[in-house]
Amino acid sequence: MRTIWLALLLVAGVSLAAAQQITAAGATFPAPIYQKWFGEYHKLHPDIEINYQSIGSGAGIQQLTAGTVDFGASDMPMTDEQISKIKTHPLHFPTVLGAVVPTYNISGVTADLKFSGETLAGIFLGKIKKWNDPALAKENPGIKLPGEEIVVVHRSDGSGTTFVWTDFLSKVSPEWKSKVGANTSVSWPAGLGGKGSEGVTGAVKQTPNSIGYVELLYAAQNKLPYGSVKNPEGTFVKASIMSVSEAAAGAAKNMPADFRVSITNAPGKNAYPISTFTWLLIPTHIPDAKKAAAIKGFLQWMSTEGQKDAGSLDYAPLPKEVVAKETKQIADIK
Repeated sequence: MRTIWLALLLVAGVSLAAAQQITAAGATFPAPIYQKWFGEYHKLHPDIEINYQSIGSGAGIQQLTAGTVDFGASDMPMTDEQISKIKTHPLHFPTVLGAVVPTYNISGVTADLKFSGETLAGIFLGKIKKWNDPALAKENPGIKLPGEEIVVVHRSDGSGTTFVWTDFLSKVSPEWKSKVGANTSVSWPAGLGGKGSEGVTGAVKQTPNSIGYVELLYAAQNKLPYGSVKNPEGTFVKASIMSVSEAAAGAAKNMPADFRVSITNAPGKNAYPISTFTWLLIPTHIPDAKKAAAIKGFLQWMSTEGQKDAGSLDYAPLPKEVVAKETKQIADIK
């Protein structure tokens, strides 16, 4: 019996030793589906294990630049300056589409609210201070809003979700663009900071009369209300798989070769205006041939079979045109 157990332990040890370990870090926005994908892929390929740290887009890019992870993840396309600092040129691989939503916790209010971009900019600039402000009352006729002070909650860490949010506000508010701008980290005029999408969600949930911005799934899972947002056509649209997909429709047909594109405030009657692609950042050269093969295999699976999981977690799957271009790019990883 002792001999059999020793033999089993040896086999297990060989199996564990042979497992390909891959490390990745970055965006919290797509973390729920990434964790699901990496778990499912490991079931299909027990010899491949992908460990993902949900630490924010900014930190993910920093770790990729430092070479401490095999690949990164971001909701903001890398800038030319960021790319120039990386020894091996990174490729952008879109994974899914998602929405950033204004989520709130207002005493005595259960109705779905409507927000124009200008009003959201006013709130996050600290100019609209109370829930019964005329701008909010005008956009939400028939809803009794309290005269309570608005508590703004934003990300405290470098975040692709913040980029998407501030990119939208910069497109609809000249004042926001000139005073704050769009980036993964900005100098916030007002509010409290929360780390990660989890931190912002928790802060809004625990703070009466607060408003924050998170990826749709975080609001839905925590049963927090989230508002409709006015798009360029003048329609107040609520985030959904359909409205996010409509926002991506135009970009999908004219996707740039490097996949770096913004789809906030996109045209379309029913397009949700704070929509985005999210990307994996994969080095073009991976010295370890087995690791390169494992990552390429995952990318192929992710862009095809993996897309079926998107809807169950409130993400929109990639348009077919994007998948076709992405599949060709996998061959560029050597």
